[in-house]
Amino acid sequence: MVRIALYSSELTERDVQILRLVAHGLTDVQIADELGYADRTISSYLTLIYRKIQVSSRTAAAMYAIRQGFIEIEKP
Repeated sequence: MVRIALYSSELTERDVQILRLVAHGLTDVQIADELGYADRTISSYLTLIYRKIQVSSRTAAAMYAIRQGFIEIEKP
């Protein structure tokens, strides 16, 4: 059974911003460069975000961001 997390009101604007960048395929280092943080800081953010949205992987977090409408996917 697949568990789909519902929108978490615990997400901050920064969390959503990081989720958008993850969904666009950026690495921790690329996200850190984009936001002016250390890559370890992004890794810590992602650990907390995963807990908030009840996922355990980058792919699941990206899918969550897409389902919540944080980003739009271009159709071919």
